[in-house]
Amino acid sequence: MVEIREIKKIQETEKASIHSHITGLGLDEHGKAKLIADGMVGQTEAREAAGLIVQLVKQGKMAGKGILLVGPPGTGKTALSIAIAKELGEGTPFTAINATELYSTELKKTELLTQVIRKSIGVRITQKRLVYEGVVKEIRIKVARSKINPYYQVPREAEITLKTKDDELKITAGESVAEQIQRKGIRKGDVIWIDAQTGEIVKEGRAKEETNYEIGGGKVVETPSGPVKKEKELTSTFTLNDLDLNLAAQSISINAIFSLWTEREISDDIRKQVDKLVKDMINSGEGELIPGVLFIDDAHMLDIEAFSFLTKALESELSPIIILATNRGVTKIRGTDIESPHGIPLDLLDRLLIIPTRPYNENEIREIIKIRAEEINVELDPQALELLTKIGVENSLRYAVQLLEPSNILALRNNRNVIKAEDISEANKYFADIKRSIKYVKEYESLMLK
Repeated sequence: MVEIREIKKIQETEKASIHSHITGLGLDEHGKAKLIADGMVGQTEAREAAGLIVQLVKQGKMAGKGILLVGPPGTGKTALSIAIAKELGEGTPFTAINATELYSTELKKTELLTQVIRKSIGVRITQKRLVYEGVVKEIRIKVARSKINPYYQVPREAEITLKTKDDELKITAGESVAEQIQRKGIRKGDVIWIDAQTGEIVKEGRAKEETNYEIGGGKVVETPSGPVKKEKELTSTFTLNDLDLNLAAQSISINAIFSLWTEREISDDIRKQVDKLVKDMINSGEGELIPGVLFIDDAHMLDIEAFSFLTKALESELSPIIILATNRGVTKIRGTDIESPHGIPLDLLDRLLIIPTRPYNENEIREIIKIRAEEINVELDPQALELLTKIGVENSLRYAVQLLEPSNILALRNNRNVIKAEDISEANKYFADIKRSIKYVKEYESLMLK
């Protein structure tokens, strides 16, 4: 059981996931993309195409089909996949992996693919739970150095003040709750509830009174009434992989737990038992199957065996929405001498709906930088924004966004809370973009190791 208690004031930190502001595709009632909405900017054709796919999924017409996102680096392919999952509804499972992860584990590729596919299929169960529910009035996070990487800070504890129309309560919780707060981008003005037993956090939306904090739109909800701590009928979503691991845990020894048993293969017998349990819950009306989204980035790094497995998975009755992404043109399929578009076999390409993404223009880069700055709670003056936009156009959007936090540190050193153009220029001097890095390599090529 997750411990939730009161503690003294603790150090505050602010960090948000790069895509935590995305709440949907930003389409109007006719399926047309708004320029800026739901945290999405630009890519209107790609977003409208994704909207059509969402409709196909909801109508049950995506069986045997997958999605391929193709475009240069930094054109929003990951953001688009997250937006699709958001549009499919609250609680839709979303699993993102890089294709290279298949080759960095002791597990067989097919076993790892099976696990991520089952992580992307949920079972929705309704039950009564004790929760803390309200509008976030204040959040403070205590951080500590990671035990694995001492140069990286991780959340350790969270102090949260929740309020309703009739009550206010300050609670503190441990590492799992603090990690969810950062990962889900939860902040002041959000309406959330926290499961008192498991520590699971669900973000219901923005409080109607706090919409001035909203970035790019999003769901607006009423402030809850009654006490903060209450019994609530909740709908929880568990993935098939969660159930696999839970059943496997009941048949292993203590020694196996401490030897990281979760990375071992799960037997077919356990999966068959889970599938039977899920079917029984669905037939009795206690559960509902929720196909989620599996996003595989750098899909050109997959090999023939993995592509064959995914082709078979697309035709399976229990299959999530599989989204592949790549930035490659015509290239060799990994492990072969066969060249193919995007490094993907033609028989799988025939089963994919291909959505191209294009580089952002100047106005879109400016808006993305503004959204990202607001998301990480830093303030830019107009000249700094224009300089960052110029850097984004001339170099890359990712590089421009990466300069935000170093520039903020430089501004704070000068006793300012607003980033100025001089801070951007100084940060730009310290860190090289790709063009300057290539120039440096050529200049000192004779001194570099080969």
